[in-house]
Amino acid sequence: MTVSYTPEDVSVQPRHMHFDVSQDLKTWWHGNDAFRTAFFNALSLQFPDGEQQFINAVRQYRDQVDDSKLKEEIRGFIGQEGLHSREHRHYNEALKARGYKIDALDARFHKHMEWVKSLPRDRQLAGTCAAEHYTAVMANAILRNREWMADATPQMQQLWRWHAIEETEHKSVAFDVYRHCVGNERLRRIVFLFVTYHFFKYTLINTCSLLKTDGKLWSLRTWLGGLNFLWGRPGVIRRCLPDFLAYLRKDFHPWQQDNRDLLSENLAELEVPQASITTAG
Repeated sequence: MTVSYTPEDVSVQPRHMHFDVSQDLKTWWHGNDAFRTAFFNALSLQFPDGEQQFINAVRQYRDQVDDSKLKEEIRGFIGQEGLHSREHRHYNEALKARGYKIDALDARFHKHMEWVKSLPRDRQLAGTCAAEHYTAVMANAILRNREWMADATPQMQQLWRWHAIEETEHKSVAFDVYRHCVGNERLRRIVFLFVTYHFFKYTLINTCSLLKTDGKLWSLRTWLGGLNFLWGRPGVIRRCLPDFLAYLRKDFHPWQQDNRDLLSENLAELEVPQASITTAG
């Protein structure tokens, strides 16, 4: 019997996608809206170092996994996250080329991730599970609520759709490794609280820095529109809150939110180059 709870009809395989978003990132690519653009760009700034740490945390337990299905999913997870890290590194370089002062932001977040890397490996894996939960919940919301990205440029819609699809496909890989190799439920929930604090902290810091460069940090209209986007209508964070907090249940598992229907719908619209899906790891 497998210890993997990823459904049999979900394949965790990397797609070698490449997105040239350099021209898009010269604009407020999300509906010409400064806040929405800054919010998603702020998320991107955390991905290269964050996803590399996810890979490192899971790799530390790979030799303890003897389940063939989960071992193959670990390979796919590493491949997908590696490609996400690469694409968002290119994305962030384009932000820098536009004139955003991201070196200090990168240095601050890199220092934090170096601290994470120094923690005992069970805490690193618990942190990965918590962070993967945030990305999975937001991925589900982006795929389900298409209007949230409807005003974005076509290339950015494709990039975020691709990322959301693959975050959904591998959303339980680190969790299944943790449950199989560590299994400490108290630690899982405590670390989630720390990850929650740092996730929102760095997202806010990054958003404010990007808005400052755009000359919109002290714009009341920009912040009112942004707060409405996050907490009002459509309420991106507000509508995700119940799913975020579900992680604290003792019986929680990522695939309790079975959103395979969204995978099918969005995969049909993802422009995947031929021969782009490979096994990596």
